[in-house]
Amino acid sequence: MPIPLQKLFTYKITEAEADFIEIGTRVAVPFGKSKIYTAIVFEKHQEEPTAYEAKDIYQILDEFPLVTQSQLQQWEWIASYYMCSLGDVLRASLPKAFLLESETLVLKRVDFDQEETLNDEEYMIWEALEQEARLKIHDISKILDKKGVLSVINGLLAKDAIEVKEEIFEQYKPKYVKYVDLTSRYQLEEELHQLLDGLGRAPKQREIMLNFFQLKQGTKEPVLLKELKEKSQASSGVIKSLVDKGIFEIIEVREDRVSFQTESRPIHELNDWQSDALGKIREVFKEKEVCLLHGVTSSGKTEIYTHLIADALKKGKQVLYLLPEIALTTHIISRLQLFFGESISVFHSRYSVDERVEVWNNLLNNSEKAQIVLGARSSVLLPFSNLGLIIVDEEHESSFKQFEPAPRYHARDTAILLGKIHGANVVLGSATPSIETFYNAQQGKYGYVRLDRRYGDVLLPEIELVDIKEKHRKKRMKGHFSDRLLALMEEALSEKEQIILFQNRRGYSPVVECSTCGVAPQCPNCDVSLTYHKFNNELKCHYCGYQQGLPRTCPACENPTLDTKGFGTEQIELELQELFPDSNIARMDLDTTRGKYSYQKLLRSFHERDIDILVGTQMLTKGLDFKNVTLVGVLNADNLLNFPDFRAHERTYQLMVQVSGRAGRDQKRGKVAIQSFNPYHQILQQVTTHDYKGMYEDQMNERHQFSYPPLVRLIRITLKHKDLIKVDAAANWMGKSLSNSFGDQILGPTSPSIGRIRNKYLKTILIKLPANKSLNAPKQLISTIKDSFMAISEFRSVQVIIDVDCY
Repeated sequence: MPIPLQKLFTYKITEAEADFIEIGTRVAVPFGKSKIYTAIVFEKHQEEPTAYEAKDIYQILDEFPLVTQSQLQQWEWIASYYMCSLGDVLRASLPKAFLLESETLVLKRVDFDQEETLNDEEYMIWEALEQEARLKIHDISKILDKKGVLSVINGLLAKDAIEVKEEIFEQYKPKYVKYVDLTSRYQLEEELHQLLDGLGRAPKQREIMLNFFQLKQGTKEPVLLKELKEKSQASSGVIKSLVDKGIFEIIEVREDRVSFQTESRPIHELNDWQSDALGKIREVFKEKEVCLLHGVTSSGKTEIYTHLIADALKKGKQVLYLLPEIALTTHIISRLQLFFGESISVFHSRYSVDERVEVWNNLLNNSEKAQIVLGARSSVLLPFSNLGLIIVDEEHESSFKQFEPAPRYHARDTAILLGKIHGANVVLGSATPSIETFYNAQQGKYGYVRLDRRYGDVLLPEIELVDIKEKHRKKRMKGHFSDRLLALMEEALSEKEQIILFQNRRGYSPVVECSTCGVAPQCPNCDVSLTYHKFNNELKCHYCGYQQGLPRTCPACENPTLDTKGFGTEQIELELQELFPDSNIARMDLDTTRGKYSYQKLLRSFHERDIDILVGTQMLTKGLDFKNVTLVGVLNADNLLNFPDFRAHERTYQLMVQVSGRAGRDQKRGKVAIQSFNPYHQILQQVTTHDYKGMYEDQMNERHQFSYPPLVRLIRITLKHKDLIKVDAAANWMGKSLSNSFGDQILGPTSPSIGRIRNKYLKTILIKLPANKSLNAPKQLISTIKDSFMAISEFRSVQVIIDVDCY
């Protein structure tokens, strides 16, 4: 069931139902006193539960299984490995439209006749029930114009004026497209001439008929109703009158909401280096299921993927293409669409619930429309029936890891498990592989193929480090731009080339501070400063969403001396508009890409060269390919390096190399300028020389020294509560219990760098476990300690979150 309970529940079914129900079908079942949930049939058995009496199921919802056997196997692994419930995995996997939770309906009792006993609010509900046979809870909220209506409903129940019942509603609605065609009577030419002559007195109807014949010319297919209305400028009423006369008939055809229609072209020929890499990958797959493709930026990894996809399609297999960012799906779809036409489906959170349901159903039925699935991390949970190839593009990206809510799975690792279940090959592609993936390749666990030539033999970009500490001292900074970066920008713009600028903070300024007393406005719900957004002139919290207008005076000393500290993408955009007034400047961050098609519009404008300078956060770094970009500027590399995380240096290297790779992807060698207060930092030096091996060896030495992954496994336990004293006591109890079992493998409890989020205080405990031993026994021990913890009444309200592989 889609509730976070650790066990399965048994329900009674009849013999006839037992013959009909299959594993993987949905059933509506009662749970608790009155609620009805959608459950998935996990197994059928004859063992009666001893702890409770099995209830009857409420309704069978599917004729055929909605979830495959291999999916259930995958769900079990996720629940076990990531220490969550099967209900958590079910809720994350199924589109919301499939989870039909019941809705409370209020009905009037016919035998009630004591209306004088009702108060004003109760009488309003009673009157409404005179008009409507049943009301939903939110309808009652609208009638009374208030949210809390439970007391009113309870009052009516106590007086026996109403009754309530639970009912489930189907949420998915198929899309039907209306077409128009002549009825069979008017298919004959003679009848048609008589009809047109007879419509002489109805000029509008005659005009519709003539437009209909124009649209239908040369085809036997019916005409799209929408097209006919647009062409003839006619209302629905006029067309309806032709239907009523028996001239037209309306045909409704069910269609998918998203489809990609194009004529497919032959796949591009590979160059020698790509052909060699493709051959090596095919050789690896004869011995190993997983292969790491380590190809420098712009080496043409996507072209190799297309050949591997074609191999899988020839064998009649499905393909899963995982991408780290929704923004990338648009870019990759347009490339793959050229070769594979209508075989592509897309699945991610920006699609509507109905669109996701259609992809699910197409996959389940092994439809031609879903032979290739492109998607973000959630697409690894789809019901593949015949999977042959999985591609994890930019496998190093942290966005493949789910942090909230459970299941806290990593899509890359889950994809490898999915490949094992289906016997499918897995390609992990990256220019900067994660250290744990490269370590697995070095240990021989994965195959390894290196591609170190850029497509077209274009040289890797020339990377220059700009010392902004020195530039500030010599007064050669203009706002947040050094004279060197400005000179490179002016040169690129004069050549009609495009520029990408990277700053990993959105908003105008991360801190607003009073220059008199030093106080900075804080979020009332979280232990963070509010970020200033100049466009709306407001302060926002990027953790809980709290916002307020920018005060004119300091809230502490009431002096009008509030000043901004630091800078984000919004401030850079405004500075650029002053520095380059004749250039078109755009910003790409979470604030400008909230809409469903906002990514596509922005990237299309940049691709068509309507934008000269694009400023953005790390979503700019992920695999985008623009031929006219010759300059990339990183405005402040130090924020990334000084982050309190054992992966900070690895992530900085990956981010810098990836953003640098956006430059010079066509004929001309690109340039990259990285501004830093510490240009001699080892990581930045390794970025300038593209020395991945050096970075890997340095990081592995550090991780040997301090015991961090991939040499150990990490499990983080986070405790949350609104009472600081209670969460402190709970964390100390949990820490001592874990220390008694694990000894010095426990770190903490400690407060994280941000100790309160959404009015809940946080404490964390880190468990380090040997990487070469099974995690089953330690996990069992952690679960036992957690159960003992939850049995203590004073700690029962403390939320406990377990995150396996928390990085």
